[in-house]
Amino acid sequence: MVSLFTLALVAAPSAPAASAGRTGPSAPEQTVSRPVAPRLSRLSGTTVTAHRGGALEVPENSMQGMAATRRRGYAHVLDADIRRLRDGTLVAMHDDTLDRTTDQHGRVGALDWKAWQKVRLTPRSSLPGQWRPERPPAAREILDRFGGDILLMLELKDPEGLPRLARLIRERHLTHSVLVESNDPQVAAAAHREGLLTAVWRSARQAAGDRPERWKDYVTMLSVDHRAAAGDVRRAVRSGITYVWSHTVNTRAARDRMLKLGCEGIVTDRPGSLAPTGVEP
Repeated sequence: MVSLFTLALVAAPSAPAASAGRTGPSAPEQTVSRPVAPRLSRLSGTTVTAHRGGALEVPENSMQGMAATRRRGYAHVLDADIRRLRDGTLVAMHDDTLDRTTDQHGRVGALDWKAWQKVRLTPRSSLPGQWRPERPPAAREILDRFGGDILLMLELKDPEGLPRLARLIRERHLTHSVLVESNDPQVAAAAHREGLLTAVWRSARQAAGDRPERWKDYVTMLSVDHRAAAGDVRRAVRSGITYVWSHTVNTRAARDRMLKLGCEGIVTDRPGSLAPTGVEP
């Protein structure tokens, strides 16, 4: 297996950082140019992905959390979950309701972009540091802030949002530096047809029955549950899929086991604790 960063991940013009507090219904679709980002292909070794931005160290799926993780240099990849609002706007949110992580209640899909301006994340008190109230960002804002600067992995929770997400990625010339992730290989196949890099995660139970070699033509990265049986992990590693990582790895024992079994990367809520030495920003 080779590192993901042996790909020539060269991002072309994208857009500058946008304030997470910006309002207005047209905001998620706007983009302007910025200088070409540096090559990331010099990075090698174990790939570290900050799951939901590093959800046990920073507020999950938040702009300030991802910015803090990026600034600290723990991770090669920033991960966020993407859901679709009623008007089609794509936003960062893991759950299908607002209840767990925000100051509001109800279904994410019931809101439009205007209503989304009132939503504020409520970081857990157990998180280290001080975090200000913040609206969950739009996918467009994540791409504008971090696209071309660091590899992104966006897990599409609502497959209906794929055409819009693909358009946002293509408009910013980020098709070589953004992985679109799903639990469903068929969503990956559709994303591949859109010209995107793709990622599929599978639970331990799913991995037991999977034949991932069938997906090698359209899955860029396969992430295997760290609780999967050793034989299932080895089958994934031998599948012909170029990159095989493991999730959600939050202990050193789990990290070491999966790397020993052949995975070349980890998806973790604790990038600051579990990143091997030598991770470069």
